[in-house]
Amino acid sequence: MASDRRLPSNSTGRVQDQNGVSRRRFLAAGGAAAGAAVGLAGGLSVSRPERVNAASSPASGAPAPFFSDIALVNGKIHTMDASNRVVTSVLIRDGRFYQVADKLSGVASNVRKIDLGGRTVLPGLVDTHNHIVLMGLRPGYHTPLENAYSIRDVQTTLAARRPVVPSGQWITTIGGFNPSQFTENRLPTLTELDAAVFDRPVYVQVGFAGPATTNTMGKAFFTSKGIPVGPDGSIASGNGLVGTSPTQLALYELRQMQTFDDQMRSTLDCMAYAATVGATTQLDQGAWPSLASCGAGDACGCGEEPIPCGSSPDDGAAHAEEYLMHLPLVTLHRQGKMTIRVRVNFLEFETDPTLPHLKARLNDTWPFFGSDMLRTGAIGEFTAYGAVTLPHPVWLEATTLVAQARWRNENHSIVPPDYQAIVEGWETVNQLYSITDLRWVLAHVPSITADYLARLKALGCGVNLSGFTYFSSGTGPPYRTVLDSGIRAAAGGDGMQIAPMNPFIHMYHATTGRNARGVVGNTGQQISRLEALRLYTSATAWFFDDEPLGTIEVGKYGDLVVLNDDYFSVPDEGLKQLRSVLTLVGGNAAYDAGVLH
Repeated sequence: MASDRRLPSNSTGRVQDQNGVSRRRFLAAGGAAAGAAVGLAGGLSVSRPERVNAASSPASGAPAPFFSDIALVNGKIHTMDASNRVVTSVLIRDGRFYQVADKLSGVASNVRKIDLGGRTVLPGLVDTHNHIVLMGLRPGYHTPLENAYSIRDVQTTLAARRPVVPSGQWITTIGGFNPSQFTENRLPTLTELDAAVFDRPVYVQVGFAGPATTNTMGKAFFTSKGIPVGPDGSIASGNGLVGTSPTQLALYELRQMQTFDDQMRSTLDCMAYAATVGATTQLDQGAWPSLASCGAGDACGCGEEPIPCGSSPDDGAAHAEEYLMHLPLVTLHRQGKMTIRVRVNFLEFETDPTLPHLKARLNDTWPFFGSDMLRTGAIGEFTAYGAVTLPHPVWLEATTLVAQARWRNENHSIVPPDYQAIVEGWETVNQLYSITDLRWVLAHVPSITADYLARLKALGCGVNLSGFTYFSSGTGPPYRTVLDSGIRAAAGGDGMQIAPMNPFIHMYHATTGRNARGVVGNTGQQISRLEALRLYTSATAWFFDDEPLGTIEVGKYGDLVVLNDDYFSVPDEGLKQLRSVLTLVGGNAAYDAGVLH
């Protein structure tokens, strides 16, 4: 998370029935920006789980007969394997790729066949650094705006969300977008939000702690709570770290109205959204601990029910109750309702030099433990409090403990003093306890030099490349320098807070160097589309303890995405409009636009 900014073994995947805007309408606008925004926002609410496959009827929503195998034929299937093959057909059996070829053999009569009609197919996209757990904890009916490019797009997206939101419930957008992506380069006003949705309260917040904006119904609520709102619906911002701003107070009030069922529904929604943009595996990097203890009875407004939310008026959108934040996800997993794969890291934010919290974590939790759908990960993206700067004894002691326990470690690096201190600290720790086989990861790296990359590589470490600067300068990370160094590298959007989740937006930034305003800010660091795609596919398994993901090969997870256009041939601006028409996770349909038969 940029400052610029014990699990059951059930591996069954499930797909939810979706309400609101029909799946068939998802691509009705033919890829136009506003139309894509409508489809992504409108039909994400979930009412019940269903085990279905790609044969489900988009008109009736009724599940089709279950088929043990699924064959996809007549496509342009990019395997992203070592030979970079492109084939026409794949067969998925028992959740894994069983045949990958131009012609399938021995296909039984109980196989469901899907004609791809020449469409482009990619492996399920893997995001190695984001905050999907926090996205699932958003109050209200969170509505991603990352695919909107004007105030009109925002209005269309919010209006499309309205039919699935019960009367009296909030339509919200909290993080994951920035006004810089809109033609007007500003937030919508109260009048503009009223024009989109007048009969439900609306709340739209930038980043960690604002600014924010609201409509007339929202303003009436917030002013009744003593929170200042401008005549135009504007709500002033804070820094999301210390102090209390009107935006943080507004977010606090919304969080107090949440129930655990709300958290469950919202987590289902964010998984559903991820599937629409082809993101089938997510590595969550944790949250800043809430500045108050949530779940402590009425002290947090929760009564006797623990709510995994930030519980202090000083909290920003990046804060959560660390002991409860995973409860909705774990509960859904136990119920067999997860539709995409999630891996969770444990963010450590300790200042006590005796490190009681970290010691308890290392003693009582296992890394890489769980099922195919939900699994634990590493210590990260922090090992101790705050961004690392020299000297930092608590951080160094914590890092030494992680190495001694032989855990994976991931650390956040934003400015040069960060990566310099981290690399030098890791070299020091390596002299005591070898880390060269632990696959430690340096995250974000909006700037890093070739000499430090070489030192990281010598330690057996990797880097995670995050294009969160897309919303600002667009500079960094130095994609070209990193790939030329030969170090292990993958990409993660740092999404849901200060950056988009949509991997195709990040691929646009990596290949063009352009920021949200269309201005080139990463000159000389652009990479090819194939290289960018590898960062989300074949390069990722190393970051997941060599799980069988990231490529379409026999024996790998049966995860893939069928696109609405060809990734390799669309114009640059068309990259941001790429969407899934069918997303399979373990051979189950996590998303189906209803356009394939």
